[in-house]
This record gives sequence, C-alpha cells and structure tokens, in this order.
Amino acid sequence: MPRAAALRLLPVAAACWAVAGAAVVAPGASPWIALALWAVAALCTLAVLRASGRPTSRVRVRAAAGRLPGRFRMPRDAVRRALVVAVLAAAAAAASASHVAWAQPARASIADLALDGGRAVEVRAEVVGKVERRADGTLAFDARASRFSTGNEGPAADVEVGVRVAMDDVDRLARLDVGAVVQIRGTARPARAGERAVVVLWASRGVDVVHAAEGGAAAAAELRRGLVRAVGGLPGEGAGLVPGLAVGDTSIVSPTLDTAMQEASLSHLTAVSGANCALVVGIAFALAAALGASRGLRVAAGLAALVGFVVLVTPEPSVVRAAAMAAIAMLAVLLGRAGVGIALLATAVTVLLILDPWLAASLGFALSVAATASLLLCARPLAAGLARAVPRPLALALAVPLAAQLACGPLLILIEPTVPVYGVLANLLAGPAAPAATVIGLAACLSAPLPWLQSGLAALAWVPASWIAATATTAAQLPGDALPWLEGWPGAVALAVLGLAIGFVIVLRSGGTRGQRLVRAASVSLVSVVVGAALGTGALTSIAGRWTLPADWSVLACDVGQGDAVLLRSAGAVALVDTGPAPEPLAGCLSRAGIERIDLLVLTHYDLDHIGGLAAVRGRVGTVLHGRGDADARAQIASLTAQGAEATEASAGLTGSLGTARWRVLWPKPGSRAFPEGNDASVVLDVRGGGIPPTLMLGDLSASPQRVLTASGALAPPYAVVKVAHHGSADQDAELYVAAQPTVALLTVGIDNDYDHPRQETLTILEGLRARTVRTDKDGAIALWASGEAVAIWRERGG
Repeated sequence: MPRAAALRLLPVAAACWAVAGAAVVAPGASPWIALALWAVAALCTLAVLRASGRPTSRVRVRAAAGRLPGRFRMPRDAVRRALVVAVLAAAAAAASASHVAWAQPARASIADLALDGGRAVEVRAEVVGKVERRADGTLAFDARASRFSTGNEGPAADVEVGVRVAMDDVDRLARLDVGAVVQIRGTARPARAGERAVVVLWASRGVDVVHAAEGGAAAAAELRRGLVRAVGGLPGEGAGLVPGLAVGDTSIVSPTLDTAMQEASLSHLTAVSGANCALVVGIAFALAAALGASRGLRVAAGLAALVGFVVLVTPEPSVVRAAAMAAIAMLAVLLGRAGVGIALLATAVTVLLILDPWLAASLGFALSVAATASLLLCARPLAAGLARAVPRPLALALAVPLAAQLACGPLLILIEPTVPVYGVLANLLAGPAAPAATVIGLAACLSAPLPWLQSGLAALAWVPASWIAATATTAAQLPGDALPWLEGWPGAVALAVLGLAIGFVIVLRSGGTRGQRLVRAASVSLVSVVVGAALGTGALTSIAGRWTLPADWSVLACDVGQGDAVLLRSAGAVALVDTGPAPEPLAGCLSRAGIERIDLLVLTHYDLDHIGGLAAVRGRVGTVLHGRGDADARAQIASLTAQGAEATEASAGLTGSLGTARWRVLWPKPGSRAFPEGNDASVVLDVRGGGIPPTLMLGDLSASPQRVLTASGALAPPYAVVKVAHHGSADQDAELYVAAQPTVALLTVGIDNDYDHPRQETLTILEGLRARTVRTDKDGAIALWASGEAVAIWRERGG
C-alpha cells in the first residue's frame, strides 16, 4: 500500500478522537454532536454518489475581487477518495458521540447520587481492574456496578466506578481480585470529567467480597498468586520484578524500586505493555513456524496466545489496548510495510474509540498510540541516522527506545514535569534482559502444577530481573537523573518541539540540500540552547540550589509530590517532619538546602506518602520521634536505629529542643485506644522559638480527633504557621483552625493528585480566617521565617 494511501485513514482517526474527547468532557452535548455529524456523513455520502456519476468534478476558484481566469479540473477518483474519507471521518466521530449519548442517561442518574460529594452509598459491583496499592497504603481498583442504594433500595446500574479502600477495611482480602463480586459501603463523589468511571467510591465502611472470581478469571488469579509465592524467598529487588515483568503484577515491587523504575524510564516493563503482548505473539508465531504451520495457522496461533495472555494478566482496558497495539505492530512487521501498519493503527484507534469513547481522555491510550506510531514511522530513519556515528547493531538497539522516548516524553510531562536524562541508556542496558525475564517468568507462572519446575524457572527469571532492578536503581542514583521541565501543555509542546529537533539532527545529513542544512543547523542550535538551560536549571535545583534559597529560612516545605516533608531549622539544628512518598524528591530537597544530617526526624504516622522517602535519610538521623504503628512500622523504625538513630514514641506532653527552639507533642494521647493507628493517631507538633515562628504541624489528623484536640486546651494560639492536616482534605474541623488563628496555612500537596486535594471546603475555611495560603503543588518549595512580627514567605514559583 503506498504511503499516501495509508495516511488517508489518519484524518478519520483524528476526527474520531477529537469528537470523542469533546463528547466525554461535555456529555450533555453529545446527542447534538452526534446528530450534526450524522447529517454531515449523509451529505458527504450523497456527494460521493453524485461525484461517482461524473467523469470529472469541476471546482471553480473565485477571488474576492471577481472570477479568476481558467478552471481547475480535479480527477473523479481524487474527489471520490476525499469525500469517502470525509464520510468515514464524520460517521466514525458520530458513532463515538452516539455511544456517549446512549450511555449518558444511566451515567447521569448514578452521578446524581454523588453530587454532594459525601452521600453514604452501598454498591454491588464486579471488580474489572487490577487491585493496586497506592502511595498512601490504600487499595484502588475499577469495578462494574450493578446496583446502587442510598438507604433505600437503589436503581439497577451498569456503569464503571473507581473504588478506594484501606487494606484493613477489606473482608477476605486474599479473594479480592478481578472477577470478584463485592459489596462496597462508603461515600461517593462524581468522577472528573472525561473519566470512564462515573463516580469514585471511598469505601470508608468497608468492602465485602461476596464471592470470589470464578472460571477462567479464578484460574488466572491463582496462577498469578502462585508466581508471587514462587519468588517470595528470592533475595533482592529483582524478586519483586519477576511477576511484574511476566504478568503485570506489581504487588510486591517495593516503593523505592517503583520510583527508580519511573525515573529511569523503565516503568513500562512492569506494566502489561504492547512489548509484552508482541513478545507473546512472536513466540507463538515462531513455534508454529518451527512446526511447519502455514502462515494462516501461524497468525491464528499468535492471536490465540495473545487472547490467553490477556486473560492471564486480567482483561482490563489498558491490557486490551496494549494487546490491540501489539497485534498491529506485529502484523506490520510480518508484512514488512510501515504504511500498512499506520493504516491498521488508524483503523484500530477508530474502532477502539467507537467502542470506548472514554479512551479519548486517557493518557495511557495516548501513550500506547504514540509509542506504536513512533516505532512504525521513526525507528528505521533514526537507526539509519545513528548508524553514521555508531555501529549498525548499536544503532538499531538505540533507535527503538529513542523513538519511544521522543514520542512519549511530551505526554509524560503532563504527569511529571521532569525529563529522564538516562532513560534511553537505561532502556538500552535493560532491554536484552526484559524479554528473558518475561518469557521465563511467564513459563514459571504457567508451570504452577509442577512446583519444583516453577521454583527453578522463577530462580532463572530472577537473574535478568535483578539486572533490570540494578539498572533502574543505578540510573536513578546518578546525578542529574531527572531535569526539571515546564509544566502542563506548554511543557508538552516545548518538549515535542525539542524532540522533533533531536530527530532532525540525527536523521538529516550534514551535507544534504540547502534546506536540509538550514533545518539541521537550526535544530542543532535549539538542542544546544535547551540542553545548556536544562543543565543550569538542574544545577540550581541540586548542587547550586542552596544559593537560591533564602539564607534565613526556618521552615522549608519540600516539593515532594503528594506527601509531607517539612524541614525546621534553629541554630544549625535541623528537624524533618515526615519524608514524603519517595526518597529521590526528598534527597533533592535536602541537597538543595545543604542538609547533611537530620538531628530530629518526626514520623507522624506510617502511610507511604509520609515514610516512602526514608531511604534518603537512613544513616543520617540522630533522634526519631514516631507515632504508634504495627509490625511493619516497627521494622521501619528498626531500620533507622540499626544505623545509629535513637527512637522515642511520641505522645501528648512530650517536649524537647531543636537548637534554641522548643517543640511539644500535642497528640496522640498516651495510652488512648479511642483513635486507631494511622491518620487519627498522627503526631501533632507545636514548635516555636529560636527563629522558628510559632508553628503547628497537624499530620493527617481528621475532623474527629481535631475536635478532641481543640477541646483539650493543648493549643497555644495564635500560630504563625499551620501545616494543614491531611493535605487539605475535606475531613476537617473548622473550629480547630478558628482556635489556632493561623497567619499562614501551609498545604503540602501534589500536582493533579487523585484525591482532589486540597478540597474547596477546606480552602473556604482558611479564606474565612484570612490566612495566607501557600501550597507546594502551585508554589513548589516554600520557605518561611520570622521577620519581626510578621512571617516572611518565599515560593519557588513566585519569589
């Protein structure tokens, strides 16, 4: 198929994507959008029929001043092809909008139940998405709801919902898996516009597993659990990677390694991506070919293996999407024609958007399409360009991860505004090990009936998995591993332009035509300027960063994403209250502030968004002041004391000094069993003096213990700085803030977090008190210090 013909389907996919995105974001308008587009499709169809009956179609060109001389004759086939593309584009877009319009009444009736964002509901649903542990220790999964109730018997439903629940609130946790039927009790809030889930359920009153998965889903779940058990006794981080590489089960990947994989651009290896699916199809195809099967039987064997793999790793939307992309890429490779692959990709995108219009707003879908398109279009030209500078085998190996990173990088900026410097190199080093770990791990998973064989295969898969883990960890620890970048869509566009310039530098020859030389020179100049600016910015956020911070800061809120990490400093002594969700952001903040040792580490409680960064401070801590915790929490404290720290459990009334400042624990009450371990038992700290303005650190305390704390009389207002509880969640007691009389309200919160923190209800409380609100998601790092009777504020983004 000629390249021009293959590209004709791109407008169809683009139109369908744009309209589907508009329809899911504004579902109320979807019926009118669909009607208008069906009308356009009908008119274009009539035009096709009319054009088919004429030998030529004459198009008269007119200017504003009158008729231009002559006529432009367009061949009948060209007109017909253009009109056919218009018909297909309008019909596909109309079909996706019609899907949204058809589903909207049922979705709207369920969304109405959650309009107040706190109504108690009870939902019966079937789990359809992988159960994942989030940074704060809660579980998250998608489910297909069949019935809602709000006290009385509720309406039948057939909509998707998102579920969040604490692990301790799940009855029969081991049976919670894809295919299980569950009863969910808690509160609901509307999901964000464009999401497939209609509402998000916070299962504060628990999740009961009514009955576990059955049939194929149950068998697949048991196989996945068997692989997790098989690697349980293996040492190091590589053991946790084996299930992730083989079947996408990341339940035993440590938070530290997960962060390192993300920073090294290797996180796609632990997700069920198109690469995994393509590998499975390729193996089945090769085995069928070795047995002498015909091409048709080989394709059938590959597709059958792909279907089985999807069932094994759970047929959630992201997996089905990856399988579709893999099938397209493999077919294009087998046919040896990139043009065919682009046509198939456009067709698949169109079909998927018609069947599931909510994919249009999915960043994961966009990443899959971008990665597949980049491999089809860019890998070969990049390999040819790189081959002029390096040996051809190395050029081929570099071209694939480079093409994927150039295509996906701008989209990833929307998630995290940093650019991984060593991503291509890490993928090059880990690339050869990934297929081996995947194939051997998959074989280990399927050999569950033979435990001795499964153990041996799991041990073999551990070797390449350990190599990948070591690569990720090393890349994440290298200086300047992630350079800061512009946020949001401006950052995405800027990185896309830079990626295009890098592509031109590699692909275009230095001795080409005059136009090519000009484009290449401009691209080299752009890349040089951006790289220089990025390196300078990276230095300012690390080695030279301390020169940019105010010298007098006494309170420094680190920008560590969705989590807490606040530094306090007095007379050279430093305290750190919580460590954030991961070690790398905390390490960067400590380096920027020039902090080598932590005199006092306060761990308010043990959610991952408060202790996930412990690795950054182990061996550097003098005293640990910690809240109550379970066996896992005690193990974390032991890991600190084993490296020289002294540990003390905090309770109300405990006092101490930091330099010339004094601190006092206000909560929890000693020996109290009224509030369990976790948020409600967070350590609350009052710190003042020695240059530190009166500061109240509220941890993740919820409204109920806040009321008790207020009534206890332990507060000593007014407070110059109040670290708002639980990242500004809605679960607050306004009277506590009235009593505290804050001058500055400090919110430690991540950009576009999944919790909608800070909630508007909390911001309204603070505005009513005329407190100056500063927040790390908008302001970046925030420094505070006493300036006479006032509090001085410095913001990384704002001065």
